[in-house]
Amino acid sequence: MAASPPRAAHPPLSGTPQVLGTIALSLAVFMNVLDSSIANVSIPAISGDMGVSPQQGTWVITSFAVSNAISVPLTGWLTMRFGQVRLFIASILLFVISSFLCGIAPSIEVLIAARVLQGAVAGPMIPLSQSLLLASYPPAKSGMALSFWGMTTLVAPIMGPLLGGWISDNYTWPWIFFINLPVGILAAWATWSIYKERESQVVVRPIDKVGLGLLVVWVGCLQLMLDKGKELDWFNSAEVVALAAIAFVGFVYFVIWELTDEHPVVDLSLFKGRNFSGGVIAISVAYGLFFGSLVILPLWLQTTIGYTATEAGKVMAPVGILAIMLSPVVGRILPKVDARIVASMAFTIFAIVFFMRSGFTPDVDTRTLMIPTIIQGAAMAMFFIPLTSIILSGQPPERIPAAAGLSNFVRIMFGGMGTSIISTLWENRSTLHHAQLVEHAVPGQNPAFDAATQSLMAQGLPQQGSWAVIERTLQIQANTLGATDIFYMSAILFLLLIGLVWMTKPSKSKAPVDAGGAH
Repeated sequence: MAASPPRAAHPPLSGTPQVLGTIALSLAVFMNVLDSSIANVSIPAISGDMGVSPQQGTWVITSFAVSNAISVPLTGWLTMRFGQVRLFIASILLFVISSFLCGIAPSIEVLIAARVLQGAVAGPMIPLSQSLLLASYPPAKSGMALSFWGMTTLVAPIMGPLLGGWISDNYTWPWIFFINLPVGILAAWATWSIYKERESQVVVRPIDKVGLGLLVVWVGCLQLMLDKGKELDWFNSAEVVALAAIAFVGFVYFVIWELTDEHPVVDLSLFKGRNFSGGVIAISVAYGLFFGSLVILPLWLQTTIGYTATEAGKVMAPVGILAIMLSPVVGRILPKVDARIVASMAFTIFAIVFFMRSGFTPDVDTRTLMIPTIIQGAAMAMFFIPLTSIILSGQPPERIPAAAGLSNFVRIMFGGMGTSIISTLWENRSTLHHAQLVEHAVPGQNPAFDAATQSLMAQGLPQQGSWAVIERTLQIQANTLGATDIFYMSAILFLLLIGLVWMTKPSKSKAPVDAGGAH
């Protein structure tokens, strides 16, 4: 093991450098989080331009999430090997390059490859921005620093759908990636100018190459299986069976190797703790449901209800209003109350929101669409911080970075898998409902169908044209019923997660908690 000479801890910044440093770090985080949501409302435009289905277009989202999840556990080793400032700057610049590659991608395959690269290089950006920010402030002001940092992770999801929709409608979709170029270059230059003399100590340690290889194999094969299963008829396809087998065997070997290796890339022994395992499962399943809804709701609005990308973005944007308003309040009261109570309130609100969405119909108005979206912001404010507090409670200081990294890895991975599973369920449920509705659309056997046909023909349409209009109406109804089925199932799962929260031990936060879960 080789190490650079020990260096004294850097004093906090003050004055203009502190302000500019905070803005530069937050700008990089804003760019990163924005990119995880900006593509959601642009999927119909991207898939239409690339000649693929909207369901295949969701790979643009899942590929970013999965590669991002895989790279998060490597942050600790990379930081020791290269230094946190150099690694942070490299992460920003590589993110800018991969954003450019996304924008010029000529095919869906190239775009997905560029998004994989983008997600991978983005992994260290979030934890390193927090580390640099906390070192810039005295301990007494760390809460204020994290609060300001957390605001950027809540504003970005609001701006993402709005900006993505506006760009898709008024320009072309590549600009949702090109806008990262000036922002990233400015953030990298400002960060380097302020932090270049504040580099961390460099330590050369071995990396768990076998564990990392197994991690990439089983997570990659699992995501491919989920993405391709719906178009290959699942386990009737030899390719899907092979992917499932490789993912399962890779996962088993990964678990065995990580539990026995001296320097594991992922410290799985953390799951022995009840709070860690219960909290990670709860936050990961909930995040998968939440992130999946962020994908299918704008897809349903655009492909079924006829909304433009901008209109869909406006419906999604208000989710951050209450989140921004209530996050500081939750941060202040959390040290005084049981975190399980706050987390349970969050899951209850999530359940109410999804029950409201399960009543949507094809003629739903914008006001009805936006009410649950606004309410959902309150759940977001009470969701990430308390569950992170539960996950990290009882961990010794030296294990907190590993615990935070592993919990973020699982959560982000569930976000990617949740998108694939929910989009597949939506397609399957829509197909089922369509088949059931068509059974009743038989000439001469259903008076309602015959009356609808006669009414359309009276307006000048031929019989075949009338049937085509009715078929389109049935497809809209089927797609809507499929989406509302997903919302209803999600509501039930959120209620069940409350029981999981109460299986953990009582937890009270003694210090400012990472709000990075909002990413």
